Amino acid sequence: MMMKLSLAKFGKLALPMIAGAAIFSLSSCGESFLDIDSYINDQVTIDSVFTSKTRVLQYINGAASFLPDESKIISGGSYSPSGLAADEAIVPWADWNHRGSYLMIDEVSVNDVKGYDIWENMFKGIRKANILIQRIPECTELTDLEQRDYMGRAYFLRAYFYYSLMRLYGPVPILPDTPFASDTQADVASYERSSYDDCVEYVCKNFEKAAELLPVQREKAFLYLPTRGAALSFAARLRLYDASPLFNGNTYYADWKRTDGTPFIAQTEDNTKWGKAAALYKRIIDMGRYQLNTVEKIQTTSRVAGTLPLPSTVSNKPFPNGAGDIDPYKSYKSIFDGSIEPEHNKELIYFCPRSDADDWTFYPNPLGGINGYSVTIDMVDSYRMADGRQYSEATDEEKSWKAVGEGKTFSEDYVLAPERAHRDDNREPRYYASIGFNYCVWPCTSYTGTEAKKNFVATYYKDGNSQPTGTVKVDYNRLGYTCKKYVNQEDIMNWQGSRKAKTYPMMRYAEILLGYVEAMNEMKSPYTDEENHVTVSRDVEQMVYYFNMIRYRAGLPGITTADASDYEKMKRLIKQEWKVEFAFEDHRYYDLRRWKDAPEAMNKPVMGLDVSAKSAERQRFYTVRVWNTEKTMKRLFKNKMYFYPIPKVILQRNARLCQNPGWTD
Repeated sequence: MMMKLSLAKFGKLALPMIAGAAIFSLSSCGESFLDIDSYINDQVTIDSVFTSKTRVLQYINGAASFLPDESKIISGGSYSPSGLAADEAIVPWADWNHRGSYLMIDEVSVNDVKGYDIWENMFKGIRKANILIQRIPECTELTDLEQRDYMGRAYFLRAYFYYSLMRLYGPVPILPDTPFASDTQADVASYERSSYDDCVEYVCKNFEKAAELLPVQREKAFLYLPTRGAALSFAARLRLYDASPLFNGNTYYADWKRTDGTPFIAQTEDNTKWGKAAALYKRIIDMGRYQLNTVEKIQTTSRVAGTLPLPSTVSNKPFPNGAGDIDPYKSYKSIFDGSIEPEHNKELIYFCPRSDADDWTFYPNPLGGINGYSVTIDMVDSYRMADGRQYSEATDEEKSWKAVGEGKTFSEDYVLAPERAHRDDNREPRYYASIGFNYCVWPCTSYTGTEAKKNFVATYYKDGNSQPTGTVKVDYNRLGYTCKKYVNQEDIMNWQGSRKAKTYPMMRYAEILLGYVEAMNEMKSPYTDEENHVTVSRDVEQMVYYFNMIRYRAGLPGITTADASDYEKMKRLIKQEWKVEFAFEDHRYYDLRRWKDAPEAMNKPVMGLDVSAKSAERQRFYTVRVWNTEKTMKRLFKNKMYFYPIPKVILQRNARLCQNPGWTD
C-alpha cells in the first residue's frame, strides 16, 4: 500500500521511468518508495546511493518524477498550453483548470504564467540526470547489461528534460555536464541561453547516446521505459522542428542575440536540416520494429455489423497497399480507447497510462460530464468525406442540416442515429473515431443503473438533453461538436459504470512516417548521414508509399506520384494530415508555430454551429456562425506567443538569462 501511495504522488508520467521498478520494495528498510531526497542531503549519503543497485534505481525514478504528465492536455496538471491554445477547440472557462485558454486570449504575463512553469523542475531533473551519468559506473552491484540500461535511461532523461524546455521556451541554457552540488547552487548559477541550433545538437547527441545504450524492446512489465526507438524518435522530432521555418532562417529574430553576437535563431536557411531529419526517420523505419496499428476487416454476420464497404476511390488491396483487409475505424480508434493492450500495439513507441482528468469536459451532462470541450468548425471540416473529397467539395445535400432518416451500425459497435444531419454522415472513419456531434450515440455499455443512459443520443440544442440541470447554465457545449477520441464504447462517468484504462501515445509510428514524408518533401538535394550510412533524397516513390500507409489505414484514397511531385500541393496535404491524424494529441499547438502558420490559424474567428437554437429550430442550429460572445472565443495570436514567457522570478535569479521576445513586465 505504501508503494501505491508513493507512486500516486508523482503523477502518471513518472511511470514511463518508474513502472519497471515496481518490483523493488524498500519496506524492509523503512524508507518510502522513491523518497530519495529524505536521505540524500549531503555528499556522504549520496555516495552511499551509488553502492546499491536498488538505490541507484530509486534515484533514476526520483529524477523521472520531474517529468510532467503529458496525457493531461486540457485540465489541471497539464504541463503545456497545447490543449486549449491551438485552433482545435475551446472551452468556456479561462480558469486554473483550463489554463491554455489564458494564452489564447493574451492574459499570460511574465508575472503570472498561469501555472505553465516547468522551468525549475526540468533543471532539477537535469541535475539529477547529470549525477546519474557521472556516477552510475561506480555501482559494482550492476551487471554490464544493467549499467548500460541505467545509463541509457539517464541520457534519455537529460535529453527529454531539455527537449521539454525547448518545446515551450525555445533556446535554453545548456548547463555543464558536471553536476551542481545542489539544486540551490543550480538556481543561482548564471548561464546564458545557448542558440537554438546548439541546443538541438546537444540534445540530439544525448538522445543518440541513449539510443546506443537502451534496448530495442522491453518486456511487458517494463513497457513504459524508454527504448532505442523512443530516443531516436524524439531526436527526429527535434530535428524536424529545427528544420522548420520558425527556427531555420527566421529573420524576424534578427536582433535577438546572445552576448557574443550569435543569433538565438538561425538567420540563414539551411536545407540540410531537412536531410538530417529525414535520415533519422529513415533509421527508425529501417529498424523494422514498428507498424501502424490495424484491425482485421470485420465480416458482416446476422448479429454483427461489419466493416463499411470501401468507397470506389480507395484501393481494395491488402494493407499497406490499400485498405481491403482492415477495418479503418477500429484500426485508428483502438490506438486511443483502451480496447488494445499496449504490448499488442506495435504503433506505440513511447507512451504512458492516460490520465482521465480531461474526460469530464467531453461527456454530456447526463453521463457525468460537463461537455464544455467544444471543437471548432475549422477542425471538424478538416476531416474528409468517406471517398476522400475535402468537406468543402461536398454537395449541398451532403452538407445539409436535414436528418439522414436511417440509422447505421458498422465496425461491430459504432452506431449512427437516424436523426444525424447529412453533414455528419458519410465522413472518413477518423471523424467517427474522434468527433462527438449532435445526435452522436454514446453507448455507455458498462452502465448498470436503471436510468436511460445506455445508447445515449446527445443533443446540443439550447433545450437539448446535454444541457446542465439547475438554474446556472454554464456547463454546455459552445460549438456543437466535442472530442470522442479517448472514449471507449463502454465508458461512462458514473459510479454505476466504468471507464476503460487507456494508453496515451507520446510518440507513435504514424508520426515517424509523416515526419519522414514532410522532411523529404522539403529537401532540395540528397543528404548522407556518413556515420550511420543512410542516404535520403526527395524520393517521390517513397513519399507516396509512406504517406499512403497513413491514408489507407484511415480508409482514404492514396495520393499519386503526380501529387507527390508537386511540392506546394504535397505541403498542403502533409499539413492537413498532421492536423487530422494527430488531432487532440499535443501536436497542433507546436506545428502551427514551427510552420509559422499560427497567425493565420489563430486570428480566424471561432466558428461553430448555432447552439442558441432550440430543438424546434433544427435548420438554424446547423447554421455555421461566428462565436465571439465569451472570453475564450476572443482568441488572437501575437508574435510573442511563438514562445512561452520565462517566469520573472527565474529571470531575477539569473542576470544573464534574457526573456523571450515580446514579453515584458
